[in-house]
Amino acid sequence: MLKEIKEWVISIVVAVIVFMIVHTFLFATYSVNGDSMYPTFKDKERVIINKISTRLDSIDRGDIIVFHTDTNVDYIKRLVGKPGDTVVYKDDKLYINGKFVQEDYLKENRQNKTNEKLTDDFSIDTLVNSNGSKTIPEGKYLVLGDNREVSLDSRRELGLINKSDVVGKVSLRIWPFNVFATDFYESNFDSVNKKK
Repeated sequence: MLKEIKEWVISIVVAVIVFMIVHTFLFATYSVNGDSMYPTFKDKERVIINKISTRLDSIDRGDIIVFHTDTNVDYIKRLVGKPGDTVVYKDDKLYINGKFVQEDYLKENRQNKTNEKLTDDFSIDTLVNSNGSKTIPEGKYLVLGDNREVSLDSRRELGLINKSDVVGKVSLRIWPFNVFATDFYESNFDSVNKKK
């Protein structure tokens, strides 16, 4: 009997240690809060974040990421610009390093917009944390919410975010079960990510 209890205790301790290692270094769960990524993600949906992607520096423009802010709040947004990029929004169109990027994920929001433009014109030098630079400074990312009319993102007081604040890339939507999905990368970013 004592041997069985000892084995159970050891098994539970090992399971807890494995869980803590996985949760701390590999994956984490996140609950979407708000409508800034609608319709890609809706309020209260739960996702799995791949933390390995930050350690391997395998996050690309077009990926959806979760990151911390100075206020100890986590945000979920789409990565649009990386260090050294020039990003310009003009006439409701996105240009990265001079290349037009079609944003198909904005189709529903464009159809239902309440303003003349879904995304107002901007360039890097007009954003908070750009220090007036025309390109994204080293160690910074430009992020935008898919629901542009309500999203607090790099265009507003959030500004360019610190690369070091990124928790990881969203890999899975696990809740609710009927909308389970993987791979939220937008393939129209292939041209600026040099993918075929």
